[in-house]
Amino acid sequence: MKALLKNYHQAPRKVRLVADLIRGKSVPHARAALAFLPKKAAPTMGKLLDSAVANAANRGYETHDLYIKTITVDKGVVMRRFRPFGRGRSGAINKEMSIVKIELASKSGTKAPEVGIAAKAEKPGKPAVKKTVAKKTAAKKTTSKLKTKN
Repeated sequence: MKALLKNYHQAPRKVRLVADLIRGKSVPHARAALAFLPKKAAPTMGKLLDSAVANAANRGYETHDLYIKTITVDKGVVMRRFRPFGRGRSGAINKEMSIVKIELASKSGTKAPEVGIAAKAEKPGKPAVKKTVAKKTAAKKTTSKLKTKN
């Protein structure tokens, strides 16, 4: 159960402060910590955590039993900007972006019992019709337009 956030417009150094706070915690504890954290990255990390929990639910895991196994913050694309200074000089400003990867795991390692697969039986319907494929015509040959002198 993974989730990935690419090109988040905040420096990785600032996002790692939030990631270090929730690493290894259970999902309810991490949500509570992010709800009251006064950092710009906290709401975005909360949405990423919700996405990972939804991915786990789609795969059949029980959501109350999940914890954050790994969370990594890597450097993404850097937008380079320039600021003019006096006497014709300029200084570079690097606007960094982050790539955040989060992986959840189940404490017990068990999945929820799969109920939906048995109920999803094949419906009796129209029999499959065999399609006939027409033969394709041969493509025209292109001739060279250049004439040779004799």
